[in-house]
Amino acid sequence: MQITEERATIQPIRKPPFSGRIATALATVIALAALLLWYNQTAQPVTIIVNGEPFHTRTHRLTVDTVLAQTGIVLAPQDSLNLARNSGLPADHTIEISLARPVRLDVGAGKTPLNLLTHAQTPAEIFAERGVAVSPADDIFVDGSRWQADKPLPTTIVPETGRFAPLSTRIAAMRPQPVQLTLHRAVPVTIDDGGRAKTIFTTAQTVGDVLVAQNVPVFEGDTITPPLSAPLAPDTTITIERSVPVEIAVDGKRVKTRTRAATVGGVLAQEGVMLVGQDYTRPAENAPLPAGKTIEIVRVTESLEIEQETTDFEVIYMPDPNLEIDRQEVRQPGQQGITKTRTRVRYENGKEVFRQTEETWLAQEPADKVIVYGTNIVVRTLQTPDGEIEYWRKIRMLATSYSAATSGKSKDHPAYGITRTGLQAGYGVVAVDPSVVPLWSKVYVPGYGEAVAGDTGGAIKGKHIDLGFDEDSPPLWYTWVDVYVETPIPRWDKIRYVLPQFPQER
Repeated sequence: MQITEERATIQPIRKPPFSGRIATALATVIALAALLLWYNQTAQPVTIIVNGEPFHTRTHRLTVDTVLAQTGIVLAPQDSLNLARNSGLPADHTIEISLARPVRLDVGAGKTPLNLLTHAQTPAEIFAERGVAVSPADDIFVDGSRWQADKPLPTTIVPETGRFAPLSTRIAAMRPQPVQLTLHRAVPVTIDDGGRAKTIFTTAQTVGDVLVAQNVPVFEGDTITPPLSAPLAPDTTITIERSVPVEIAVDGKRVKTRTRAATVGGVLAQEGVMLVGQDYTRPAENAPLPAGKTIEIVRVTESLEIEQETTDFEVIYMPDPNLEIDRQEVRQPGQQGITKTRTRVRYENGKEVFRQTEETWLAQEPADKVIVYGTNIVVRTLQTPDGEIEYWRKIRMLATSYSAATSGKSKDHPAYGITRTGLQAGYGVVAVDPSVVPLWSKVYVPGYGEAVAGDTGGAIKGKHIDLGFDEDSPPLWYTWVDVYVETPIPRWDKIRYVLPQFPQER
């Protein structure tokens, strides 16, 4: 019989895989969460009402102080609680809390401001709690604004904390906002207004503030003691010395003011009104102040007026045989005669009140203007397209044109085409002013030719020449030309040595 030996194989112990560890941890968390849920579910609900606002929580605590400690609520001694701190929870599980309001109280009079917590709703209640007496004349201020004693303090605005903030934080935010309560004590002050005195109680800070609060008018010129800007102290006497109204008429204006001066001059000095030179006042400067009247300032000025009267000079023309014809020279310039008069004029407030002539004298003698004109005639020659001509005078003239048809007479008129000299109107006959160019003179006009001065015209005056043409519609002339008056030279009494100055060439 064969015996077979068997050996047992021992296997090593293996750790669970990583996923198994996660499962174990998750199971632990679930177990803890379930335990916490069980704990919360077994806690009893509690409602904490703070200043009328409910807050809900759950607790295993059995007394008021332990519930407050659990929620982290810290109360000040002045806060109100509807239950004793060491008492058990009531049947309805409700705790009511009223948080006191922070107030900084300043009653003045050199006392240190107090920081306090109170449930009082009005300044009067707070003052009563602190035993502070308040007069009706005192002023109460809440956060810098004037306030009535029986008016409730400003409404509290609860700041937003967020729904997930801790309960203790949300409840702490319910405390009313702090306020500054200030009391300004009224002090006795006497007002002496022109001898009439009265005593009042006031909280005003300066003399001017007292008078404004009491509707006491103050005018420019009044004397106030102490001055308006002086700080007010208890038992101060304010003295008013009244001025009187007065009106000053000066420089076209009426200045209304008030004064305590006794004379007219005193008022003017007060208002800085100066009298200059001969200025004077009505009433006089040293007269007593006129009650209810106007002080008139009379401004006095004087001026010297110089008036002059001129005498025209004569213009004398004299011939000069050494000067060529149509030339002139001023041998003596004319001078007007001037007579001057000096007059003194007095004005009061801009109006003339007096005038006196002081002196009249001849400032400049008149002198005639002497112009010499040439009478020396020089004969010259001119080359023309028709040959050489001899002339004794050249005149710058305005040349126009005409014909028998344009002379103003109809063809059936007996004088149609008959000129002043009897010649037939047409080419070679020109109309002139006989005082400038004697009739029957022979002239040469550049661009026209030679012609005879044989006609006149109502519009032909001075240095104007009208050139004759045969056609019914003559060519249009309107230009300035040199007109040459040919020899022979007329007798001296037929020559106009000084020609007129019209028309004028532009």
